[in-house]
Amino acid sequence: MLRSAHLTRLFVAATLLALAVAAARAAPVRTEHVEAELVSERTALVPGQPLTVALRLAMQRGWHTYWRNPGDSGLPTTLAWKPPQGLSAGPIQWPVPQALPVGPLMNFGYEGEAFLLTEVTAASGLADSKLVTLTGRADWLVCKEICIPEGADLALTLPVASVSDADPRWAAPISSARGALPQALQGFAVSAVGVGQELVLTFTPRKEASDPGEAYFFPYKAGLIEPSAKQTLLRDGDAWKLTLAVANQRVGEFARVAGVITSSRGFAGQRAATLDVPLGGSIVAGTAPPAIATVPLALPADTSASSLGVALAFAFIGGALLNLMPCVFPVLSLKVLGFATHGGGRATMRLHGLAFAAGVIASFWLLAGALVALRAAGAQLGWGFQLQSPAVIAALAVLFFVMALNLSGVFDFGRLIPSSVATWDAKQPFLNDALSGVLAVVIASPCSAPFMGAALGYALAAPREVTFAVFTSLGLGMALPYLVLAFFPKWRARLPRPGPWMQRLRQLLAFPLYGTVLWLAWVLGAQLDNDAVLRLGVSLLLIALALWAWQSRSAGALRGWTVAALAGVAAAAAVVWPVVAASTPTAASPSTSIDSGGWQAYAPERLSTLVAQGRPVFIDFTAAWCVTCQVNKRLVLNSSETRDAFTRSNVALLRADWTRRDPAIGQALAALGRNGVPAYVLYRPGRKPLLLPEVLQQSTINDALATL
Repeated sequence: MLRSAHLTRLFVAATLLALAVAAARAAPVRTEHVEAELVSERTALVPGQPLTVALRLAMQRGWHTYWRNPGDSGLPTTLAWKPPQGLSAGPIQWPVPQALPVGPLMNFGYEGEAFLLTEVTAASGLADSKLVTLTGRADWLVCKEICIPEGADLALTLPVASVSDADPRWAAPISSARGALPQALQGFAVSAVGVGQELVLTFTPRKEASDPGEAYFFPYKAGLIEPSAKQTLLRDGDAWKLTLAVANQRVGEFARVAGVITSSRGFAGQRAATLDVPLGGSIVAGTAPPAIATVPLALPADTSASSLGVALAFAFIGGALLNLMPCVFPVLSLKVLGFATHGGGRATMRLHGLAFAAGVIASFWLLAGALVALRAAGAQLGWGFQLQSPAVIAALAVLFFVMALNLSGVFDFGRLIPSSVATWDAKQPFLNDALSGVLAVVIASPCSAPFMGAALGYALAAPREVTFAVFTSLGLGMALPYLVLAFFPKWRARLPRPGPWMQRLRQLLAFPLYGTVLWLAWVLGAQLDNDAVLRLGVSLLLIALALWAWQSRSAGALRGWTVAALAGVAAAAAVVWPVVAASTPTAASPSTSIDSGGWQAYAPERLSTLVAQGRPVFIDFTAAWCVTCQVNKRLVLNSSETRDAFTRSNVALLRADWTRRDPAIGQALAALGRNGVPAYVLYRPGRKPLLLPEVLQQSTINDALATL
């Protein structure tokens, strides 16, 4: 009987163990560039005994994640445990990192496959034959030419048992990873002395030791040792001295030198070892230009749209706010005005709303597809990229000018096109709504509303599926006001009834379009020159003359007016053609100040020099075609209060003008997690850059400067 009961317990335990192993071997989470999972060294938890669990990260070839100190750029991997009652989890035990040079940078991290170990302990009183699920949230930054923040919620289910066997798959690699963990350096007396801007580590063997070969020191804390500076190991009698460069912008107290030392031949057999020694001597602030990246490569954690849900919400809100931007509101006003003239019942009005929304969303899909394709080709592009083309600017100016002339009564579209086409157009009201949605997106592209920056930066650095999802949410947000009016008739009832006022309002709405044409002409001048503006103005004058001539046709002079109208159009095309054919010139040289307000043109080298001098730096990423940028400039950045605040804080001012395509500015924006303008960033000595919101207020500037 006892033997039977014993066999039963063994059978139950074996069954639970099999189930746990099956659960523990659930499919890992796969992102675009990383495979992540929690794996265990043994098959069960034993009460009172530690169990090694590893976060396994397998990166695609050429991609890397980061160590506890990422080096010049990046973010360390984090693992936030949510252990059930009766279990506790320790901190990550970091394997020895690799030195990963990226241009002038030096990063510390892992390529290929990495096992980040953690000790998990079950309480002594935890019941046997019980399944326990460990859960945790892992977040990492994976980088190649671009950096993508990723993460996953992971789980590992194990039984609680009095005995535990080695996991047949993961015991060996976890044991190997543990064996490779650096241990305290043995057989050497180590001292650290600061001499000016250098730090000298002296390794004195307690007994005769062989040459350790090439050595490299990975500091635990960032901001103390310059990661990208050369490290030199030289013999000095019986000792070896490793010379390190102190960080140019030192962060925090520098009282101890702690980290991991590696060597090609080993310090007394230790290829990697930890050390933690007090710092003697004196360290002075560096003055030489730092050998680091000239743009930040890590987005501050408090400003990143770190999840798809947040990005989708930001995109939806930003899309809705786009309707209030000056570049969009004239067209939206025309569509809302159309509600006063639309006939049909509730179902018909809903179809009008859906057609407009379809045009908006389809246009955002086209933009997303273009951006994804160009990004895959290596282009540094962002939101509003098409406004960097003089041809697009000229075409939009002509379009809005013709629309404004129509609203002013200079001509009617019905007389401009053949009657058969006009009749077809009248029979396709839903197509008109869809095209109105397309037009709204075209003119919205130079605008960046609040919440859009983080969402677009996330979308354009993410896989293409995520990019399309975020752009879809952006389109839904922009179409929201029209959909609301279409689906809720009671709201439309608040609109005034048709009457003579509509003609006056129609003429009044022409003036915002004329204003938009003036703005586009100014953008064209910023891109090219005054001659381009003059050519555009002459072509618009000729187009107006041609439309007036066409409208003035009569039965008796049909041929003469027709020839005059066609001649006007041909002359306009000839005049504006050099502008349309012009390619956007490269960015101007940043060697001189770009205006009289103390602003200098952005250049990576200039930013590097200013940061090395210990000065705070404020960068205005702007463009002439960005309406929000110009409003922020007029109301906040150019105000005397802001200029005085910058002067009091000794802030250097750089302006990154993206009106013309500039790869350096595109790279800087991408590094900040942004793919459009406006963007504002304050570099603070010894701290991470501070990213400001897209819409500025005076209090925003004051609060940012208060953090210096």
